Amino acid sequence: MIIDTHCHLDDTRFRDDVDTVIKNAYEKGVQGIIIPGADIDDLGYAQELSHRYEHVFFAAGIHPYHHEQYDEKILRSFLSDEKCIAVGECGLDYFRLPEDAEEKHAEKQVQQAIFAKHIALARELKKPLIVHIRDANEDSKRLLIEEKASEVGGVLHCYNASKHLLDLAQHGFYFGIGGVLTFKNAKNLVEVLPLIPKEKLLLETDAPYLTPMPYRGERNEPVYTLLVAQKMAELLNISVTELHNLTSKNAFTLFKALEKIKLATI
Repeated sequence: MIIDTHCHLDDTRFRDDVDTVIKNAYEKGVQGIIIPGADIDDLGYAQELSHRYEHVFFAAGIHPYHHEQYDEKILRSFLSDEKCIAVGECGLDYFRLPEDAEEKHAEKQVQQAIFAKHIALARELKKPLIVHIRDANEDSKRLLIEEKASEVGGVLHCYNASKHLLDLAQHGFYFGIGGVLTFKNAKNLVEVLPLIPKEKLLLETDAPYLTPMPYRGERNEPVYTLLVAQKMAELLNISVTELHNLTSKNAFTLFKALEKIKLATI
């Protein structure tokens, strides 16, 4: 069994064949999928998909690029659903900040305030976090520690190979590894991977983005989690079966509601 802990099945690129994509992945061994909330307008569809399939779950949150969408009342309504098993995707993304110094500072402050609200919500509802970090390692780590995110833990989605973030493992955080691991320019991630505690490793695709080799450039799909697992097992010098079991156990530990899929059938 493999768990894809981050897959945007609610993306428009899956609208025409999402059922086929889900069934194909399931038949190949991807028997758990989490759809991370990134856009408030797509949460309803993510929720619908999670109730269509026993092994599909979703999370509710606002991507930092869409922080103006933050509406706690709406998020709470989705987070009350038993199939909604995490808060996120949320976090900090400084990749596209304004050039003006004052505007840049203001944008950072707003993102941090919204991220803190997500953390508070997760702590209150006792749900883990799905954390997005891009060009914001220092502030992200600081906020996670200051806001006591360790009470619920979570996953650093698409872990960016920053050694600065590694000790967040001691604060209940896992590290989501996806297709980037297979890229030729993934030298940093390849070097850092063995430093991550094995009990903190998770698989993800971030589909339809970041398609692993040899399909880079095409639409990513949850079935390609198998390719990430193969590469990870190779780099850690363990069998693919051991890697599957290890990462699935880790996913069950962090996202406790996933236990239901052990008996799931389509």
